[in-house]
Amino acid sequence: MTDCKHRQIEFQDLNDRNIIADFSGGHISSDGGVALIGQLDRSYGYTKRFAECFKDHRDDRYTEHGLLELLRQRTYGIANGYEDLNDHDLLRHDPLLSAVCGKEDVTGKDRQRRQDQGKSLAGKSTLNRLELTKADVGKEERYKKIAADDAAIEEFFIDEWIRSLPKNAKSVTLDLDATDDLIHGNQEGRFFHGYYMNYCYLPLYIFCDDWPIVAKLRQSNIDACEGALDCIKKIVARLRKSFPSIRVILRADSGFCRHETMNWCEETPGIYYVFGIARNPVLERYVAKSLEKARLKSEADDGKPARVFKEFKYAAGTWDGCKRRVIAKAEWTQGAANPRFIITNLKAVTYSGQDLYENFYCARGNMENRIKEQQLDLFADRTSTAFMRSNQIRLWFSTLAYLLINQLRKVALKGTELAKATCGTIRLRLLKIGTLVKVSVRRIYLSMSSAFPLQDIFFLAAHRLRLC
Repeated sequence: MTDCKHRQIEFQDLNDRNIIADFSGGHISSDGGVALIGQLDRSYGYTKRFAECFKDHRDDRYTEHGLLELLRQRTYGIANGYEDLNDHDLLRHDPLLSAVCGKEDVTGKDRQRRQDQGKSLAGKSTLNRLELTKADVGKEERYKKIAADDAAIEEFFIDEWIRSLPKNAKSVTLDLDATDDLIHGNQEGRFFHGYYMNYCYLPLYIFCDDWPIVAKLRQSNIDACEGALDCIKKIVARLRKSFPSIRVILRADSGFCRHETMNWCEETPGIYYVFGIARNPVLERYVAKSLEKARLKSEADDGKPARVFKEFKYAAGTWDGCKRRVIAKAEWTQGAANPRFIITNLKAVTYSGQDLYENFYCARGNMENRIKEQQLDLFADRTSTAFMRSNQIRLWFSTLAYLLINQLRKVALKGTELAKATCGTIRLRLLKIGTLVKVSVRRIYLSMSSAFPLQDIFFLAAHRLRLC
């Protein structure tokens, strides 16, 4: 018999009136804004194309969760702040996430096993097969049968970026950077990095503005630029198929200033670079007089920082006598010299030295903010499995989640107060909405909180996404 009685909780002394609570509210989701993520994804087809990078060897007769549904559940979960697979054992009950992932049975009432009824989504044990399946798995494997094609995923992110470029694009700037990804435990690829003073991975990132092109997990016992040139060659080759005459500028700090990379740029038409170059005694001698001018200028202005820019040709001993254009920033600040140097093959008629340094090279700091978003807001550093390959797949899931929220920011939130907000702020203010989910035969109705303060922005974002 149906038990119509609900256990109640009475809170006293909180208000003049008693506060009584029970659990009879029905299906309520804390992530009402995930509908925006789902709409954006359907409009642009990101996860649908991402699913083509996986091979599913499961038998359809015994499969309740399709590959695309699993990928959406994992990616949307990260976008909404659920970093662990364990979180999905609780999310399995959420009919809204189930509907957005494409499930027909959003309440799970038709699940095959009795213990799964009422849980429409996959649990952690099913989702981890996306990460832990071997690359060369076949149908004979008993459990883990969903294999990721690493090369195809790398090409996916490159192709999505190229697809996003305007048809009249004349020039693109690619930012390269490496960062630390701390690891805890005896994981594959474990190595102590002296600069970061910890055991870590050293992932390579390549962005174009705020668009992620490469997120490559690497061991930390390598040079920061290891593998970067190969990635750049692959990107340029695919880019030139769609834009044969486009100009490409590489921008990075001194960790990527290597003769091999600069030489390739100089030999390849339409490829340019602006790299930081590490200071050394020879470079410091070049700017000694400029530093003295900066010092005098600073002292004459009550100790305020002063800069003097200087250009010259420089050839390191390992460059086979090749002289390159160097711009020096001779700065005197806080009573001490602070010289900085960049090197480039861009001509002076295109960029003056000061303009190149202050307005172009320094703008690479924007990429560092994007990396912080991925690591702090979208859990790119959640690389806690035992194997490098599965941790790389986790990094790609995080990158895809970033791509979705970044597109939401660029397309749906343009001109609003969230247009320049971080991914974490967008999630907190726009996606985390208390929502009552009512499921009927014909529709799924979402009753969102009447007290939600950004209703106008939500309606505007939804309208823009429907027009995409």
